[in-house]
Amino acid sequence: MARWGMVIDLDKCNGCGACAVACIAENNIAPSNPQWFRQGRSIRWMDYLIEKEEHYPEVKKKILPRPCFHCDEPPCIKVCPVRATFKGEGGIVGQVYPRCIGCRYCTTACPYTVRYFNWFVPDWPDEMKPMFNPDVSVRPKGVVEKCTFCHHRLQKAKDRARFEKREMREDDYIPACAEACPAKAIYFGDLDNPEHKVFTLSKSRRVRRLLEDLGTEPKVFYLSEGE
Repeated sequence: MARWGMVIDLDKCNGCGACAVACIAENNIAPSNPQWFRQGRSIRWMDYLIEKEEHYPEVKKKILPRPCFHCDEPPCIKVCPVRATFKGEGGIVGQVYPRCIGCRYCTTACPYTVRYFNWFVPDWPDEMKPMFNPDVSVRPKGVVEKCTFCHHRLQKAKDRARFEKREMREDDYIPACAEACPAKAIYFGDLDNPEHKVFTLSKSRRVRRLLEDLGTEPKVFYLSEGE
C-alpha cells in the first residue's frame, strides 16, 4: 500500500502563494476577514511559516509552505474522544465532520497547529458559490477541519485507473497545491515507492522535517535552501 507524502524544495519556492489559493478554491474554504484574521480564526489548510535567520546585518527570512503533515504517529488521533479523526488509506489523516463534536482536543494536541475550528457559519459571496467543488463537502460551524492532501483526488485517480484497466501512475494523484505551484517546488507521491520522485528526495542530505524530536513522523519533508 502507498504511503503518501510531500517534499517541498525551499530552493524553488518563492512564496508566491499560488499553492494556498489553489487549496482554498479546491477545498471550498470560506474567505476570512480582517477581524477573524486578527483573532486567529481564519482557516488556511495551506499556510506559511516564517523562519528568521538573524545574523545582523544579514537578516534573512525563509518561507515554508505548511499543509497538514499527515504524521505517521499523529497525536491528534489519540486525543479525539469520538474517533472523528483517523489515519486512513495511504497514511492520510482524515476527519469525519458529522462525527466531530467540536471539543478541539485535536487542535490542542497538534504540534504543527494545522487544525482549524469553525468558529463561524461559513459564508461566501454569491459570485463564488457557483465555483464550489462538488467533490468536497462544506464544513459547518462547530467542527474542526484540516488539509486532506486532496483525498478526493485519490478516489478519482483510482477510478480512472480502474476504468482504463491499469495501475495508478505517479502523476495520477496530485493535490491542488502541488499542481498549481508555478515553480514546481512541491513534489507529491508514494514515499515507499522507489519509482516516485518523493522517494528519492525524502532521502536527500538536504532534507529535514519540522519538530522531528516529537516522534510524530511527519510525511512532509523540506529541502533546505542554498546547499
